[in-house]
Amino acid sequence: MKIVIAGGSGFIGQKLTNFLLKKGHEIVILTRTAHRPSRKATYVNWLTEGASPEDEIRSADAFINLAGVSINQGRWNMSHQKQIYESRMKATKELIRIINRLEKRPSVLVNASAIGVYPASQNTVYTEESREIADDFLGRTVHDWEKLAGQVGAAGIRAVLMRFGVVLGQEGGALPLMVMPYKLFAGGTVGSGEQWVSWVHVMDVIRAIHFVLEKPLHGPVNVTAPAPVRMKEFGETIGSVLHRPHWLRVPTLVMKWVLGQKSALVLEGQHVVPEVLKREGFEFSYPSLQPALEDLLVK
Repeated sequence: MKIVIAGGSGFIGQKLTNFLLKKGHEIVILTRTAHRPSRKATYVNWLTEGASPEDEIRSADAFINLAGVSINQGRWNMSHQKQIYESRMKATKELIRIINRLEKRPSVLVNASAIGVYPASQNTVYTEESREIADDFLGRTVHDWEKLAGQVGAAGIRAVLMRFGVVLGQEGGALPLMVMPYKLFAGGTVGSGEQWVSWVHVMDVIRAIHFVLEKPLHGPVNVTAPAPVRMKEFGETIGSVLHRPHWLRVPTLVMKWVLGQKSALVLEGQHVVPEVLKREGFEFSYPSLQPALEDLLVK
């Protein structure tokens, strides 16, 4: 397949590109920065003045949209929230414009999304059939982003909305920050400890994206391991894997003071299960937490 990736230089994008190249796919990466010519992937300029990526792409079998300012970096002040929101809307609008200009249009748009679309809850279990939308910044952002990406359906293109959980990886995502206190012998329960962590190993994210490219799926797809845990268990498992104590409690008020609105990412959570992936026969390489953390943290 010829696959166009927006956001190919990010934490997930780099791993996805390498994975798809090894599978024999032709990869085009949309970028705003100059890259040396590569025999492996083609780099095409976009989102800059005078750029016409559709003239260089001409045709593609699939588009994957991972573009957008990271929600894990920076404090969620009004300026950063605006960047998070507008970067996703701008990139997705441009992808739709490019797709509509192609003589041979792709059959599928895989659009990154987030389980933050679901309201925080300690009791509700969310599947792709759940219709509740969180009434907060992340919920509204995901809702608007998915609605925009879904517009390609009018042209007969499958829009797969992959709602990522807490992605665990060595080079990025939330895990390095979550592990740091334990390495300093200062790890412990964050907030009440009862909030859910619907996590997923980064390589299962990569494999799930490849999986949906070849399946006739559309609409929301939860990308979370089938065994979410509560925050207290998550921390205790990190401590166990690293052979470090889990003893210092981080009060809710402290997290809100340090992180502001962004504290919701760790103080609140959703119990999310990947019903669509399970139904379609996707097999997780890391369905439970301890083996996933051992793979990522034990050298």
